[in-house]
Amino acid sequence: MNSVEGNGATIPAIGLGTWELRGRTCARIVEQALRLGYRHIDTAQIYDNEREVGDGLRASGVKRDDVFVTTKVWTSHFAPNDLERSAKESLARLRLTEVDLLLLHWPNPQVPLSETLGALARVRQQGLARYIGVSNFTVALIEEAVAACPEPLACNQVEYHPYLDQARVMQACARHGMALVAYSPIARGRIKGDRALARIGDRYRKTAAQVCLRWLVQQDVSAIPRTSKLERLQENIGIFDFELSDEDMREISAMGSARGRLTDFGFAPKWD
Repeated sequence: MNSVEGNGATIPAIGLGTWELRGRTCARIVEQALRLGYRHIDTAQIYDNEREVGDGLRASGVKRDDVFVTTKVWTSHFAPNDLERSAKESLARLRLTEVDLLLLHWPNPQVPLSETLGALARVRQQGLARYIGVSNFTVALIEEAVAACPEPLACNQVEYHPYLDQARVMQACARHGMALVAYSPIARGRIKGDRALARIGDRYRKTAAQVCLRWLVQQDVSAIPRTSKLERLQENIGIFDFELSDEDMREISAMGSARGRLTDFGFAPKWD
């Protein structure tokens, strides 16, 4: 339960998301997270913090091989030569010889997907990324990507929390042996005030956020909550000493709908 599997990749079930973390704050939080036992750190080119994530990794004293590091290629680098060059630039900023997982951050209809995936596969073949995958892909795009990619795709990273129903995307990932990684897993903090989740948490002496993260992990989903607070870091990883009942799982799942999405941009695909 402490990790999820995706076409050969073993992804720790709880990671640290670093979106909007910058500078020394970012480096410090990454270092503290790793010292607390986190073994999964998620960044991206567009976050403008890969250098600080690398600094935090080195400052932690945790062995590089023990940490699963993910970064993502931004959509303006999807042309094949550009993708390979930008992946090497990410490694230079992180000061790593490889990342564990390299993702396409969002779909980009301006560049043929087969070309982008061919370049992504080459990055893996060159040893710059141990695994590759996608992010914010719909069911139709997952099908297209799997058919077009010369290498297996380890995961699809998408927004997922109790308020957003992602059943169709989860089923598509499962069909192709891909893991699902959940960003905004506590709905950008909205979970904390949820009375139903708090009531369930009372039974287990856990917070609403811990119940929410446990609900994700029990579905074989990896969650990457972001925080800049040390006490939250501890709270978010403290979910491996209890198990939600089937009834609790069903009650939480029933909260979801297509209207619960928080992350939606003009360039986003047509969601399922």
